[in-house]
Amino acid sequence: MNVLQTPDERFDGLADWSYKPIYTTIKALPDIDTNSGATSLRMHHIDTGAPDAANTVLCMHGEPSWSYLYRKMIPRFVSAGHRVIAPDLIGFGRSDKPTQTADYTYERHVDWMAQWLVANDLTNLTLVCQDWGGLLGLRLVALMPERFARVVAANTFLNTGDRPPSDAFLAWRKYSQETPVFNIGNIMQGGCKIKPLSDAVRAAYDAPFPDDSYKAGARVFPTLVPISPDDPSALANVEAWTSLRKFDKPFLTAFSDSDPVTAGGDRYFQREIPGCVGQAHTTITDAAHFLQEDAGERFADVVNQFIGAN
Repeated sequence: MNVLQTPDERFDGLADWSYKPIYTTIKALPDIDTNSGATSLRMHHIDTGAPDAANTVLCMHGEPSWSYLYRKMIPRFVSAGHRVIAPDLIGFGRSDKPTQTADYTYERHVDWMAQWLVANDLTNLTLVCQDWGGLLGLRLVALMPERFARVVAANTFLNTGDRPPSDAFLAWRKYSQETPVFNIGNIMQGGCKIKPLSDAVRAAYDAPFPDDSYKAGARVFPTLVPISPDDPSALANVEAWTSLRKFDKPFLTAFSDSDPVTAGGDRYFQREIPGCVGQAHTTITDAAHFLQEDAGERFADVVNQFIGAN
């Protein structure tokens, strides 16, 4: 496995982002005993707020963003007295980036995140997850429910391949594999109602990717979502749902009103997960797929209210 590390100077002076980087070393290929090239990876996260806070909010991003996506929400969580931890998935942000699309699988991502979670011994977590943050974060909840106190799911899903994906998702998947230029800033803009994103914000989303050689993870992610029952991760997600259907800790849905990719997924969570019963599920208005960008402050307030009520 060949691995790239984005130069640190790419992250200097980013708008509204001055957090100290923290790195955790994890095993690169948990499913292969011997290999040539890198045997470990650096996974980045930020950690802010009081270390001894009663509640820790774990913010998990999706595709093709990084922890910067939560910059509008983190200060509100800290002001409410919470500790906040926001990791960058492998292939994104300041985390290491394997250069071949074949290096990335859904199950490796789950294992990488699980290794990171255990290495940092994180417990009593409030998971806030969107997009791939849910595809991975909910697998962690299913795998280690004892580490989570509550969950907030926004514009995400946990596919098992037994239902046809939306036309919007199929169009995105096709675009990701066929477009000759995978422009991160443009993709982020396309998933937002805010028009336009400022040059500084677009630059921050482009920062992790100096050139196309850094984008293998971003390119391949849409193809890793299970869309048929014979997908390698479909069965693993079915098993995860078995665990989630027993999860009776507080679970809140906070989907936006303008995301064609995940529309309706909130109702499925509400129906299937016991912890959803009696919660103040909400719809974030005037927000598209990246609701953290469109309505981050309002979304943060919803999360804070949920924590306070549970």
